[in-house]
Amino acid sequence: MEMRSLGRSDVKITPILMGTWQAGKRMWAGIEDEDSIKTIRAAYEAGITTIDTAEVYGNGHSEQIIAKAVGDVRDKLVYASKVFASHLKYDEVIAACDRSLKNLATDYIDLYQIHWPSGAFNTEDVPIEETMKALNQLKEEGKIRAIGVSNFSRVQLEEASQYGRIDSLQPPYSLFWRKVEQDAVPYCIENDISILAYSSLAQGLLTGKFGKDHKFAEGDHRADNTLFQGDNYQHAQTALQQLQPIAERYNCTLAQLSLAWLIAQPQTNAIAGARHASQATDNAKAAEVELSEADLREIDQIGRQVTDYLDDNPVMWDW
Repeated sequence: MEMRSLGRSDVKITPILMGTWQAGKRMWAGIEDEDSIKTIRAAYEAGITTIDTAEVYGNGHSEQIIAKAVGDVRDKLVYASKVFASHLKYDEVIAACDRSLKNLATDYIDLYQIHWPSGAFNTEDVPIEETMKALNQLKEEGKIRAIGVSNFSRVQLEEASQYGRIDSLQPPYSLFWRKVEQDAVPYCIENDISILAYSSLAQGLLTGKFGKDHKFAEGDHRADNTLFQGDNYQHAQTALQQLQPIAERYNCTLAQLSLAWLIAQPQTNAIAGARHASQATDNAKAAEVELSEADLREIDQIGRQVTDYLDDNPVMWDW
C-alpha cells in the first residue's frame, strides 16, 4: 500500500487506517477480544500499518488489545492515540500519555491527538495553550512524534496552531457526512494538515448491510446515530441502491467504493473499523480502487442526496 506523509512530520501513514474503537468494547455489542486481535493482525498483514486508538476506548482496553495483536511488529507500525477532553490540563496530558504508552507496550506514540476540544461532554474548560504546552513537551522528549486534534472546528484548529505544529485533524467524514468540507478542509489544505476521517463508512451504513428496518442490539451506540434515524436512513438506502452499479463496474464492494472515494479527496485518509479479519482485509483492498474523475463526480452527487438533508449539528450522535 502507498505511504503518505502525515502533515509536515516525518511520520508516514497508509491511506487506510485501522480503527479500533470497537476493540475497547464499551458502547459496542458482541465484541470479543480474540476477534479483535485477529482483526487487527489481519489489517497489518493486508498492508494497513497505521492503527488509530484512544485512551477512552474501553479505558485503555483498545490500546492493550493492539499491543497483544501487533506488539511483535511495533517497529513496522504507526500508532495514533488520543487524550480525552477530561485530561487536558498539563499534568493530566503527561499522565494520560504515559498510561497509553504502557497500554500499547511502547516507548513512543507516532501521533498523539486531542480527542475532543476542552469543555466537550461537560468537561472543565482548559486553555488550549496549556494543553499544547504539554504536547510540545512530550514531543520534545520523544514520547510522541506528531501532534493532532480530533473533532475540532476550523476556529479551534487555528487557535491550537498558534501554540505548536498540528499535523492532523480527525473529523467525522464520509460520503454521507461531509460537514468538515465546509469548515476545516480549506484550512487543512492551506497548511498541509492531514485529514484522518473517522466513521468513514458511516458506522457501517455505507457497507449496505443494514436493511430498511434494521434494529441494533441493546448497548450499540449506533442506534443514536443521526444517519440511522427517520428520513436520513431512507435517503441513505436510496443512495446505496444508486451506488451499487458503480461498485459492480469496479468489481468492488460498496464499502470499498466509499473508502476509495474518500481517500481520493484532498489530503484525506480513512480510518476504517472492523469486527472481523475478513472485513479488515476487504477494507485494505479499497486502496487499490482507482476511480475515474467522472465516477468521483457521480458518487459525489449520489452522496449529496443524504447530506443535503442533514441539519447543522456537527455531532453525529443524539447523546
